[in-house]
Amino acid sequence: MKRLLVLIGVLLVLVGSVWAQEDERFVGTLPAPEFAMGLDWINVEQPLTMAGLQGKIVIFDFWTYGCINCIHMIPVFEQLEAKYPDEIVVIGVHSAKFANEGQTDNIRQIVRRYGLTHPVINDKDFIVWQEYGINAWPTIVIIDPRGNVVAGDSGEIPFDILDTYVGGMIAYYDGLGANDIDRTPLALALEGAGDPGTPLLFPGEVLADEVSNRLFIADSNHHRIIVADLTTYEVLDIIGSQRSQANGTFKEAGFNQPQGLALAGDLLYIADTNNHQIRVANLTERTVTTIAGNGLMSPTLAVYGQEADNLTERPLRSPWDLAFGDDNNTLYIAMAGMHQVHVMDIARGVQKAIVGTGAEGQVNGALEQSELAQPSGLFFTNGNLYIADSESSTVRAANFSQNQVQVVSGVTENSLFDFGDVDGLPGVSRLQHALGVAGTPDGTTVYIADTYNSRIKSVDAATNETTTIFGLGGEGGYADGDATIAQFDEPSGMSYANGKLYVADTNNQAIRVIDLATNTVSTIVFPNVEKLITNREVTVIGGNQAAGNTISAEAVTLPVGEQALTLTLTLPDGYKINPLTDSVLEIATSDAVVSATQATVKIEDSTIEIPFALAEGSSDVTLDVSLFYCEAETESVCLIDMTTITIPVTISADATTSDWVIEHTVVLPEEYR
Repeated sequence: MKRLLVLIGVLLVLVGSVWAQEDERFVGTLPAPEFAMGLDWINVEQPLTMAGLQGKIVIFDFWTYGCINCIHMIPVFEQLEAKYPDEIVVIGVHSAKFANEGQTDNIRQIVRRYGLTHPVINDKDFIVWQEYGINAWPTIVIIDPRGNVVAGDSGEIPFDILDTYVGGMIAYYDGLGANDIDRTPLALALEGAGDPGTPLLFPGEVLADEVSNRLFIADSNHHRIIVADLTTYEVLDIIGSQRSQANGTFKEAGFNQPQGLALAGDLLYIADTNNHQIRVANLTERTVTTIAGNGLMSPTLAVYGQEADNLTERPLRSPWDLAFGDDNNTLYIAMAGMHQVHVMDIARGVQKAIVGTGAEGQVNGALEQSELAQPSGLFFTNGNLYIADSESSTVRAANFSQNQVQVVSGVTENSLFDFGDVDGLPGVSRLQHALGVAGTPDGTTVYIADTYNSRIKSVDAATNETTTIFGLGGEGGYADGDATIAQFDEPSGMSYANGKLYVADTNNQAIRVIDLATNTVSTIVFPNVEKLITNREVTVIGGNQAAGNTISAEAVTLPVGEQALTLTLTLPDGYKINPLTDSVLEIATSDAVVSATQATVKIEDSTIEIPFALAEGSSDVTLDVSLFYCEAETESVCLIDMTTITIPVTISADATTSDWVIEHTVVLPEEYR
């Protein structure tokens, strides 16, 4: 493979070169190796082979899903695939940096989240990576239609360069008249196409405001912001209705995977990440405007300390989070794609880099000499700006009066590959790609969304000691309840209000609430959820939710001891449980004589068994069913059944009943029968 190492990183310069023989640019001589057996594939019915790809121009995209530079390449490949749908095949070779990124189910979530419509391999053991001699993310390798390696390069490659090269290759082979290019469409089995019909779709950030009693949610993959009542969770307003850069009324406006939020009175500032803009929603006038970014991704970094004006005429680079400083005029911006934190003087309309040189690293010390690595979360208090620095797996604090950056959680030496799941003081503690940070108003406690560990952690601001408070770690999951059972799945943004932490639990498509007084986790349920599931590409209706369906089951007498309740669900003919989101069953009892081993159960099958411990006495058992189901063939219609079932239970030592079964038939709304 030494010859591959020579090829990669040099051949794309051929785009602008003149050669005596044209084919030297487009004809490879080294056959691409066949794919290893046993790799997990996504978006295909069965594993592909290099032999079967003869006639296609194959572009390997070596990536890892937390890498911002890899994310920047996604729209480039989208453009190429749109322009050359039958000539090229892009194959994502996912070679994970972080342990969490190596799990196939997590890669599937990202494929859905970023709408990838090409084949993806889980190369967690770096088999393909090593075969091609790769040493950086992102890297591309191009295979000619005859199956030979012909070109490659590392880093972010602009569309026009790839377009020129690929277009030239297609013209060259077509000119040979030998039918080298096979334009037969590649058979795919897309796993994340379309909207699954969930109320939220990969929510990235959340902002709770005690003063106005409002909750703001960046519903990132629905490209909108939701405004809800902080007490009742009633949906009050929706900002944005499409994926676009449009300004105007809330209904006219569009976003592209918005993330961070900051509030000043009735002005909501929004980090519109994939549009590379800062937007402002006027909550009184119900309008959206742009205050920074021209909608293009900046090809360059910002020079530290150099002030820029005319902000809507200048490009930005993946702004991820926002936080106000001591006043509502100083807005800090986590510029993830530049590895810097910027500050905007809103009144003067100027902006500059204030933390980080722009080099990707983990360097502390003076602000102007510091290096960040994809800053993704911000929290300001008491003159300190806390930064969730995701690619260095640290949380840092920038103190502007002292002109210093220091680590408060995670590794202290300059390293981008030292991560883990360890509590303790800085240098001992370890995080894994933490995306979110929040804290108490007095700044005594800082909270971390330790994203790839699927945990919530706290930092004592006086000692900088990190402690895990919620989440079981590992592969992540979904469960409400106390700290012994509650689970999250790649939580990202967080916000503190009224003694509670509000968490954007991204892969669970949910907003979770941590009550710090009772030490319990619950999931927000919107009482008017139907307001969130209109005007989608998929037709989604409320099902039984619209009728507020409640059922009183027959009373049952059971013996003392262990007893399992079996809930059987009967779906309408031709419908299935939606596999792209989590249907859940929440269990509650009116008296301690009946206790369930779990407060929340994920519904994955039509039969659910819930173990109970029964003591003598009586209680009402309540089952809250939140079931997402879709038409089985095309998934063109998705519905929600939200039903409450109440069961009066008497427990007696004399009881002889051994079976405890509840049946629930989901009724299809009349217009779909």
